[in-house]
Order: sequence, then structure tokens, then C-alpha cells
Amino acid sequence: MEIIFGVIFHFIGGFASGSFYIPYKKVKGWAWESFWIVGGIFSWLIVPPLAAWLTIPGFGDIIAGAGHTVLMYTYIFGVLWGIGGLTYGLGVRYLGVALGSSIILGLCSVFGALIPSVYYQFYPKVGKDTIYDLASNHWGQLVLLGILVCIIGIVITGKAGMLKEKELSADKEVANNNTEYKFGLGIFVAIVSGILSACFAFGIDAGKDMANVANAAWQAIHPNSGNFLYQNNVTYVVILWGGLTTNFIWCMILNARNKTFADYTNAKKPLLKNYLFSALAGTTWFLQFFFYGMGESRLGNGASSWILHMSFIILVANMWGIVLKEWKGVSSRTFATLIIGIVVIILSVVIVGYGNSIKPLT
Repeated sequence: MEIIFGVIFHFIGGFASGSFYIPYKKVKGWAWESFWIVGGIFSWLIVPPLAAWLTIPGFGDIIAGAGHTVLMYTYIFGVLWGIGGLTYGLGVRYLGVALGSSIILGLCSVFGALIPSVYYQFYPKVGKDTIYDLASNHWGQLVLLGILVCIIGIVITGKAGMLKEKELSADKEVANNNTEYKFGLGIFVAIVSGILSACFAFGIDAGKDMANVANAAWQAIHPNSGNFLYQNNVTYVVILWGGLTTNFIWCMILNARNKTFADYTNAKKPLLKNYLFSALAGTTWFLQFFFYGMGESRLGNGASSWILHMSFIILVANMWGIVLKEWKGVSSRTFATLIIGIVVIILSVVIVGYGNSIKPLT
């Protein structure tokens, strides 16, 4: 039952991540950097401590009591994760939406799932799975197989996206001769983005001591009740300070360069509507990790949780593409390729979930 709830929580988190950008489409008359940082202030500054305050008594004391090393590494990984999010856009620009997104999300999935286990192979820590644990046990081999299947599914959905772009632009010579397509530079940026975007998973590991304090305090009051569902909420506060730092600096640079500071106060624009929809988008974005933390408390932090989270994001994003008729006008072959890719990703989720379910309790 714990495994089932873990998968459900990860699905809800993936749904939030795959859906958060939709409210931004309702923002009118603002530059990207303006609505992005307004939503980001809710995502990274307002909602995280509010969620921690509602779920973890004395979360501020836990942060204040954490060692400087824990806080530093957690914050640094947040900064690096923020850079990964910003370079995501460049990867999509130089490789195209389908190819760029598939490569970045695929790399993020693999690095986020495997690098912690490689790290703990050389720096063991109680309760953390090493790459040897994964490779030498049946449950771990299934998790690794699930990761491989997920990558195959990502490649297939990326292929569907490339077929779609080709078909819908076949009668547009200018579109076919895309001067922004730069494969070499795009691959480099995509690799950077994929690696750095995975730093959120590393940040959770770096700040695990704070989550453990919250978990221990809760278990002292609720003995024999399993792990605390909301233990990671205190860690998110620090990680997202790092993400806010990166995104705030970049958005302010863009505001200055593009002369868009007036967006925030221009009465000729629907200010109330823009602020509300940006706040909704930012809050929805944070919910992905709110539920990720709940899923992680049931499945454990490692390959299983991260790959499930990323897989569900890909699934939900593609489903929204279907609902919003982004695939209207493509051939049956292209649409079938998309469906096959989604099915393969679902299969990877099942494999990872089963592998984790047969893992012996420690």
C-alpha cells in the first residue's frame, strides 16, 4: 500500500509540473521575464515557507539549527538547478521543442536518478542506495531496467515530435530552413541543462539532514506510523532560495535589457488578471515538489522517486498536448508514434514501481 500511495503522489506532482504553464497562457501584455519572475516569487519565495509552516512546526528552527555545510550545499544545488532551468529554453531554441525537450528531460532523468547512487558508492551513508546495490540486487536491476525503458520512451516521443514538426511545416519553406537550428551548440546546452536540472535531486540529498530532523520529531509524536509525509518541505525552502537567486538575477537583466520593468505597474495591461494567473502558475509549479516529497517519503529518495517524477511530467505534458490539439493535423503514423512512446514510459513507471516494491526493508 505504501508503494501505491507513493506512485499516486508522484503522479499528482507530475500532473502539477506538466500543467503549471497553462495559467501563464492567460497572461496578456507582459514580457516572458515579467510573468516568469512574478510566478517564480510564489514558486520559490512565498509558497515554500508557507507550506513548511503549515506542515512542520518550528521549521525555521530546523533550518537555523542545520550545519553551515548542509545549508551551503543545499543552496548551491538550488542555484545550479536554477541555471539548468534557464538553459532549458536555449536547448529547445537550438534543437527544437521535441528534440530539445526529450534530450534534456532524458538526461535529467538519468543523472538525477543515478548520480546520487554513484556518489554514495564512494561516500557511503546509512539508508542510501549505492550503484552497486542497484546493480547487484534483483530489485535494483529492475529499477535500472525501468530507467532504460524510460529513456527509450523519451526517444520515441521525441521522434514523434520531430515527425510532427516536419509534417506541419512541410509547406513552409522558411520553417524548413530554420536558421536557429544549431545541433552542436544545442547538444552542448542540452547536456548542461540536463545535468544541472538534475541538481534538484542532489539538493534534496544535501538537505536530507533537515528532513530527518522533521521526520524524527513527527515520529516521536506518532510512533509506528511510518515516515513523515511532509518532511522534505523544510528542505525545499533552502533549495528554492537558490533557484530564486538564479532566476531573479536573470529576469532583472532581461527587464533592464528589454525595458520591460513597466510591465509590473502598467495600468493599460490587465494587471490584476496577470498577477493572479502568474501566482496560480507559480503555486501550481511548487505543488509538483510538495507531492514529490510525499511520494519520496513512501518510496525513498533515489532512482525510483526521481524517475517516476520525471516520467509523469513527460506523460502529463504529452497528454496536455493532445487535449489542447497540438497534434491536430499530423498523420496517423506520427500520432501512433506518440502513443507508443507514452505507453513505453508508462511501462517504465510500472517496472520501477515493482522493483521498489520488492526491495527488502532496512
